[in-house]
Amino acid sequence: MRDALDIAGVGNALQALDLAAAPQLDGAQATRVAAVFVKCEPDRRGRVRGARHTMLDDTDIDAQRHIRGAVGGLVAGVLGDTRLFVSGGAEHQGPDGGGLVAVIADAG
Repeated sequence: MRDALDIAGVGNALQALDLAAAPQLDGAQATRVAAVFVKCEPDRRGRVRGARHTMLDDTDIDAQRHIRGAVGGLVAGVLGDTRLFVSGGAEHQGPDGGGLVAVIADAG
């Protein structure tokens, strides 16, 4: 994912496995997905696509919790399923504010 809103990046990971999210996987395709792992990080510049985010400024909730919740919701929406694992701390594993998506699916 190039940033926390990169639905196309999630779609590209699925497309590599012949799964088409338009905008969400249909029921038959969703059953092929065994696991999804996401690694993400809040953009250290405090912006997502030019708009300010507050993940780094909240003293009550760690920034990693914010980004995991936001990206987890986005990916779950594409999958139509909440069975996924989202981990923070993606420094040096993609662009600033972005991260990785790994999908394990039945070849069909």
